[in-house]
Amino acid sequence: MNIKIHVKVNRGGTHALEYVHRIDRTPVQMTLNRKLALVMGKFAAEDAVKSIQNSRRIQELVSVQVRPAFV
Repeated sequence: MNIKIHVKVNRGGTHALEYVHRIDRTPVQMTLNRKLALVMGKFAAEDAVKSIQNSRRIQELVSVQVRPAFV
């Protein structure tokens, strides 16, 4: 099992949870679909959290266990 990180974001209120999809654009691109969320390394995820930290969103780093694909 590998452990990878994605960033879960909550705007508060009745909005659905969002996930960071891409961080190479400004502003950070978000998605509502968890499966489309970009699974990032820890340092990239921390950079994404820092970039949206000043907004009114509550961000959380979430670790995900990923099984290696066998071909």
